Amino acid sequence: MAERTRAIAGDQRVRSARRDVASNGAKSTAGRGTPRWYANLWHANLWHAYPSTGIVGGIIGFGVSLLPSLIPRPWLVQAAFSGVTAALAYGIGVLLGWLVRHAGVHPEWSERTRRTGRIVLVLSGVATAVTLTALGAHWQSELRRLLDMPGVRPGFVLVPVVAAVVAGTLILLGRSARALARLLARALRRWVSPVLVRVGSGAMVAVLVVLIFNGTFMASVVQVIDSVAAGIETRDNGVVQPQRPERSGSPDSLVAWESLGAEGKAFVAGGPAPQRLAEFARRREPSAEVEVQVPVRIYAETEEFEDRDTAAQMVIDELDRSRAWERDVLVVATPAGNGQVSEAAIEAIELMHAGDTATAALGYTSMGSWLSFLTDRHSAPDAGQALFEAVYAHWSELPRDDRPALLVFGESLGSYGGHGAFSGLQDMVARTGGALWVATPRFTDIWDELTRARDAGSPEIHPIYDGGRQVRWGSGNGDATDLWDLGPEWEQPRVVYLQHASDGVVWWSSDLLWHEPDWLREPSGADVLPGLRWFPVLTYWLTTMDTLVAADVPVGYGHVYLQEYADAWAAIAPPAGWTDDDTDALKEWLVDVHRQP
Repeated sequence: MAERTRAIAGDQRVRSARRDVASNGAKSTAGRGTPRWYANLWHANLWHAYPSTGIVGGIIGFGVSLLPSLIPRPWLVQAAFSGVTAALAYGIGVLLGWLVRHAGVHPEWSERTRRTGRIVLVLSGVATAVTLTALGAHWQSELRRLLDMPGVRPGFVLVPVVAAVVAGTLILLGRSARALARLLARALRRWVSPVLVRVGSGAMVAVLVVLIFNGTFMASVVQVIDSVAAGIETRDNGVVQPQRPERSGSPDSLVAWESLGAEGKAFVAGGPAPQRLAEFARRREPSAEVEVQVPVRIYAETEEFEDRDTAAQMVIDELDRSRAWERDVLVVATPAGNGQVSEAAIEAIELMHAGDTATAALGYTSMGSWLSFLTDRHSAPDAGQALFEAVYAHWSELPRDDRPALLVFGESLGSYGGHGAFSGLQDMVARTGGALWVATPRFTDIWDELTRARDAGSPEIHPIYDGGRQVRWGSGNGDATDLWDLGPEWEQPRVVYLQHASDGVVWWSSDLLWHEPDWLREPSGADVLPGLRWFPVLTYWLTTMDTLVAADVPVGYGHVYLQEYADAWAAIAPPAGWTDDDTDALKEWLVDVHRQP
């Protein structure tokens, strides 16, 4: 029995020695008072795999992601955003730790101190995450109250859990990529000298940088993404091909139905039917017989032609075919990303003019607005310029008394693109009968120039330029009656900008990285949390998130515009006899038809 006991003890000593070797000679921590699970975890080297600086950075990143901004975030979106932010901050923390070590800073701490520090770090991190989640829920509740939204859902308590999973997954992917790179480097060193490996790696990085900066790499990326998106966009999604000759894609059209993307098909197949137009006309004048027409809607995709000029000429041919030049109003609309033209905005002016309108648009990409801007910011203004110049050239040749009012329209990236046709405000008013720009991004040159040159005392969220003589801003929540705050003296043609103080799409700009904007220094809008502050880099990151959820709010806030269209078109190009009561009726109609459930 004694021999068996000694044998077991010997085996235990062997296993203990093996554990010591596996832990690279570290002293055993399974001593008196140390839990066995912790000792096993310590010897498994899992603690050491994740640097303390990275963990601290991740905790800070999680906290930063919960700071309030312009738009409330659904709890699952917040969790994903927090996870991504924590992973990025973890990487920054690891980098800073590496720089400190290579600068010669090597604190000599005992194993006991390291263990205690790790325990304190983890416990404080959990406590911090819980506290910050509670604060984040409070801020989100306050913001939701401002935007007439329901309170924070109970799922918000799961934000730190889901964020940890997202961050952990991203960190694991990053570490796996680094391990694979090291494995490949070691494999290459068997046949190639280390010097050649380093030189080759440096050369590959240099080539990649050159391709990125000269546009070659980005052009290839754009082509691939656009091709994939185009394949998705060609689906009908239940949209029925129009049969009336006033629409592109109809049997009479020069533009094939199959050539249009999903948004192009939705645009040409949409709009109010004649009976709906007549119904609205009777609402305005119950005792009058109003003749209504089928609105003309022309659309073509740039990708289907050799170049933008050829595509623009196809739009002109379609305008000729549909006799659009005989209408009372002609709107040149620049779509947002993936070809979307605001249905409510166009329907508003069609109802206003009893269908005696024509709208022409030229799609330039199948990608979403922000992906399109980030990968190829020239397509939108180039397409906007190509179409307007083609339309303007033909329109200018028509008899002055026998041609439609020429208007321009764009929303979001479409507004940025539509501005590409003009050199400035004077060019705009000289060559159009009016312009409506909705949610214009801050990086749009003409908007930026007008805003910077605004009258003293007027805020950036609602600027006044030259006393409102030709251009005015509407920034109300749910209407744009503030267009008339400066009085009725407003010269024709008129330019209107619609923007909400809470619309992150308007206020996002790379300048937010290092410069505090006026809209954060000045008094906040009614739909923005008071006391919102600017922080370098952080505000840029938070506002970037705002752009992704800017449309997930009720009508009249964020990136959701509706009733404002009625006020704007009534100011720009009202038909004869149009009254304020008619504008109110149009607002009610738009709400009934287009308000989100």
